[in-house]
Amino acid sequence: MGRVVVLGSLNVDVVTLVERHPLPGETLLGEAGGMFAGGKGGNQAAAAARAGADVVMLARVGDDGPGHAYLDRLAALGVDTGGVAVSGGSPTGTAYITVDEHGENSIIVVAGANGDRDPALVQRARGLGPGDVLLCSLEVHLDTMADAARAAHAAGARVVLNLAPYAALPPDVIALADPVVVNESEMRALADSALVPQSLLVTFGAAGARWGVEGVDGIPVAKRDLGDTVGAGDAFCGALAAALADGADPRAALTAANAAGADAVRWVGAQPDARF
Repeated sequence: MGRVVVLGSLNVDVVTLVERHPLPGETLLGEAGGMFAGGKGGNQAAAAARAGADVVMLARVGDDGPGHAYLDRLAALGVDTGGVAVSGGSPTGTAYITVDEHGENSIIVVAGANGDRDPALVQRARGLGPGDVLLCSLEVHLDTMADAARAAHAAGARVVLNLAPYAALPPDVIALADPVVVNESEMRALADSALVPQSLLVTFGAAGARWGVEGVDGIPVAKRDLGDTVGAGDAFCGALAAALADGADPRAALTAANAAGADAVRWVGAQPDARF
């Protein structure tokens, strides 16, 4: 079994609960939902660990209370945090999340330390090898992410690229990923870019997901069991990477990922029991 090495963001999620999302220029009263561990990288690492993978985190946090608390949380989950840099010049990233009564969310991310370029993360990616899976997302410095993906691929590792939040990437990085993971809106943006991944996995929320010729239906979740949809896509990606690192074929990996994404809507926040 290979390792899942997650290159991604670590954020503190500040959650506000509202009846509905505000219109442009409108002010609504909301209810404090709490502060939670989040960030696409942290969410994916936690999901991979829940799936039983040997997980290594490559990321950056600030030299502040939230950053150190997050490192302690990851270590408690069994995630290797030796590849997480502590920045003295930038704070830990923050995401401001608004969740409506139907569980739908809108998110604004302030990158903080996540947005700093870090050649050390690329150097660590060079240490991966066959059997390892590098799982990348785009809430980090894009040049660092692209260089790390190239380095891991050259070393024989598999690169799984979650193209979220969507950004234009060099064609060679899109081409080396197996798979590129997108949701419906990201798929449309990718299509508009005229780049064609060699391996494409599209998620359709409650309707399921498709990877090439393989597809899975959505898993129904009763309204009474719904927490919110925050982090469901990240749970999907983390479980997908864990299954691939364990040697699963695309069909089995897709099935495991789909189940993890459905489970993730049953709790509030991007990770279970993640309140700070």
